[in-house]
Amino acid sequence: MSVNDRPRATGPAADDPVVRTSVLRLVRASPLYRGATVALFLSGLGASAATPQIASYLVNDLGASLTEAGFFYLTSLTAPVAGYLVGARSDRVGGRLGLFRVCAVAGFLGWMGIGLSTRLWMPYVISALVLGFAGAATSQLFAAIHDRTTAHPDGNGDAVVAVVRMALTGGWVIGPAAGSFLAAQTSPRTMFLATAVCTLAQIVPLGALRTPVVPPVAGHVPRSRAQRPAARAMLPLLAFTALYVLVYAGEPVKYAYLPLYMNEQLGFPSGLSGAIIGIQPLVEIILMPLAVVLARRTGMMRLMAVAAALGVAANVCFATTGTAAGLFAGQILMGGVWGVFAALGITMAQRLLPAAVATASAIFLSSTALASALGGVAGGIGSAAIGLPHTFVIPAALGCLAVAGLAWMAGGKATD
Repeated sequence: MSVNDRPRATGPAADDPVVRTSVLRLVRASPLYRGATVALFLSGLGASAATPQIASYLVNDLGASLTEAGFFYLTSLTAPVAGYLVGARSDRVGGRLGLFRVCAVAGFLGWMGIGLSTRLWMPYVISALVLGFAGAATSQLFAAIHDRTTAHPDGNGDAVVAVVRMALTGGWVIGPAAGSFLAAQTSPRTMFLATAVCTLAQIVPLGALRTPVVPPVAGHVPRSRAQRPAARAMLPLLAFTALYVLVYAGEPVKYAYLPLYMNEQLGFPSGLSGAIIGIQPLVEIILMPLAVVLARRTGMMRLMAVAAALGVAANVCFATTGTAAGLFAGQILMGGVWGVFAALGITMAQRLLPAAVATASAIFLSSTALASALGGVAGGIGSAAIGLPHTFVIPAALGCLAVAGLAWMAGGKATD
């Protein structure tokens, strides 16, 4: 049986307008869904406000060289390990929301520590040892949402995940501008303290809500007695995550080199460059609900293979057009890529490891750190070897591998 043929919340009952509740109404009515939506918006807002400011803070406030500042991003490589440890414990003993709160507190302490750092080594250690665990908060929320949709199936589970995920994307749309403004008006340290507050504030919308209890299902081991999934059972998830890394690797290349290309070689004014960069997240948010609808008709994995192909086309636009229209087209195509993966990726990861959804969520969500490292290395080598804009051929080639792999998995050859 292929991934696309696996049972989904569809059929006559799911399609009946009397049975199918409005997704937005469902999100508003559920304390978990509503609280997770607000929490993820705050998470995206805080993280995206801080991320673009890290390098300049290290250089201007703590005396790092540009090379040393670049090494800071390698500290995120501990995130997949931390995410796996948190996810595995969550699947063994439960307590999704309890672990979420612990991770949020870790994030608060981590960003507070970075904002108060007085030595260059301190942000590196804090990021590697503390913020790696903080990133697992998001995966715990998605695991709790999965538990809720399992306990109360109504055919809208995929759409609920998409709506909640849109809140995280919305935070990332607003955060960079808000962080830049706050840092300019006050200081980077104040901005990091604000990020710490946003990270801790994730806890507030969920209040004292407890982890949903999933009723026993025939053939499933109760979570309290669950063991770590066998390595063989994790292979489809790991394969899917590896392909996702190949798709995502183009993002650090784009954000590092597309602004340089536009400003230094093409001579675009800052307003035009900003508009080109900013069009992607807007397209992404618009397309996320549509991606859920299309996936019900085509299958998630097939749709993600198409989305990866859009990413290849986008990077070809970056590498070959040299015009504002061509770069706008590339960014719009990239919006299509992330509209699909942001809406469906976490759901697919959970379906590929249904016996350990917290582990699946953590592995998938933390894989962006590996993708950032791969993209950083590829971009650095490419810019030195073949220069701009031809560097974008490298993520296009990685994307071709992802298209082939996702199409293969969609055909059912990688899973039972």
